[in-house]
Amino acid sequence: MNPNLINGTNLHKGSSVFVKSEESNKRVQWRFSIQERSLRTPQVTASSTTETKATKFNTTAYEDKMLTNYVPVYVMLQLGVITNDNVLENEEKLKKQLKKLKQSQVDGVMVDVWWGIVESKGPKQYQWSAYRSLFEIVQSFGLKLQAIMSFHRCGGNIGDDVNIPIPKWVLEVGDSNPDIFYTNKSGNRNKECLSLSVDNLSLFQGRTAVEMYRDYMKSFRENMEDLISSGVIIDIEVGLGPAGELRYPSYSETQGWVFPGIGEFQCYDKYLRSDYEEEVRRIGHPEWKLPENAGEYNNLPEETEFFEYSNGTYLKEEGQFFLSWYSRKLLLHGDQILDEANKVFLGCKLKLAAKVSGIHWWYKTESHAAELTAGYYNLKNRDGYRAMAKMMRRHHAILNFTCLEMRNTEQPAIAKSGPQELVQQVLSCGWSEGIEVAGENALPRFDRDGYNQIILNARPNGINQDGKPRMFGFTYLRLSDKLLSEPNFSTFKTFLKRMHANQEYCSEPERYNHKLFPLERSRNDESLEKFMEETEPIDPFPWLAETDTSIRPYESVLSRLRSTFLRKKS
Repeated sequence: MNPNLINGTNLHKGSSVFVKSEESNKRVQWRFSIQERSLRTPQVTASSTTETKATKFNTTAYEDKMLTNYVPVYVMLQLGVITNDNVLENEEKLKKQLKKLKQSQVDGVMVDVWWGIVESKGPKQYQWSAYRSLFEIVQSFGLKLQAIMSFHRCGGNIGDDVNIPIPKWVLEVGDSNPDIFYTNKSGNRNKECLSLSVDNLSLFQGRTAVEMYRDYMKSFRENMEDLISSGVIIDIEVGLGPAGELRYPSYSETQGWVFPGIGEFQCYDKYLRSDYEEEVRRIGHPEWKLPENAGEYNNLPEETEFFEYSNGTYLKEEGQFFLSWYSRKLLLHGDQILDEANKVFLGCKLKLAAKVSGIHWWYKTESHAAELTAGYYNLKNRDGYRAMAKMMRRHHAILNFTCLEMRNTEQPAIAKSGPQELVQQVLSCGWSEGIEVAGENALPRFDRDGYNQIILNARPNGINQDGKPRMFGFTYLRLSDKLLSEPNFSTFKTFLKRMHANQEYCSEPERYNHKLFPLERSRNDESLEKFMEETEPIDPFPWLAETDTSIRPYESVLSRLRSTFLRKKS
């Protein structure tokens, strides 16, 4: 990837930036005065001493142009807003928090809809009452809702502060058959979610894993039909693995992983092992085995034979075949579940979405070890995200990406991280494939540097007349007392204003090109096998060095003082 693309030196020609900073005596310079709502055009003759007159214009037309740059912002609710006992606790506190969010001009909220809570009593015994109560409260405050179909355990990932296991009756199947869980080469089982190897095995009282996910989503639709049809629920993010992400659980703290360890491959259950053995026999290499030389969770790449930069197994035919198989299984898993989700929500006015993890550590090495163990076969000369974007396009799904707040300089040098280049690569893949791209922050941030990086990634070329490229939406992780306390909340409100292109909250999504249409059936005009062959890296979209709508130092503090003064004056 060309590093010059990050600093904006390759910004494409002809980009119609709406507010320009260059000074010229020979060009008309457009400036917008927010307070006076006027567009001013200085005289173009250098000798002119006549004072420029303000040219009034249609305010609505201007706002519509600015709204093409509007990026809606949602706030992730607390992980345990619904308890393990399926109870909505602290309802009054939640209402106060939602009221405050609404007043800050947040567009909506996101919430995990935990499989382990709703279907905890037994197969197909769904209990939706607590979530209905929660959704109706959200509706009462005029907020939109993004619902996550969370088929994984809460607990064991970075930021998890509660423990919500997958349904007990599912775990009990694993007591007698532990191979339903992802397994590393040492035989350790990860019970965070079911292995993709059981997607189509009828091991769960007559149902396959995919059938369980399908039935859960179907019941959700049936019980939330009114909230979907009324436009409250606008987004269904489909959980596809650990932390709800399309990946293997290669870096789990419950397994002893510590950043920036490379993680471990998770394909040693009997089902995936058998599948691999069958594949290598089919191609005439029965001697090839699953990797035994890829190190352990907290190794560095150069400490392993598999990821050694110059002559590692990942560069050899055997390693390349394994990595292709490993990533292919993950893609097939995502494709099948999204296809079921598409059938369940067919005709609903909402969007489907799937999340891809921002694995930024070891990105600036040859082997990209942490990405490879997670199932992302991404190298300098091989794009591991294009096939994912194409697969999501097939199902009319949004690609939701993480780590938008991170900058390279904030990461420890030993990790050789590249979050900025990674975000640029993945978002560019989505936009190049013509799909919508959304995002989240990976870790809670309350500072202007983190917010400014998010704003930059949301509008890489800044505010412009076309509003492109632009993220479809951003979800802030997550609602907390710390976020709502000062000065954090004032900074957050300034961030919201910037994401909204300095416009007020817009209650009409069609004005910023987010009108929802009935979900169409998944496309079948391209085969998944063809997607997997398209791994040639593409030139990423250009990125400015810094956002053109940054939060300035002390701006939020001054805004807060001004609000306090006006409140006292009134």
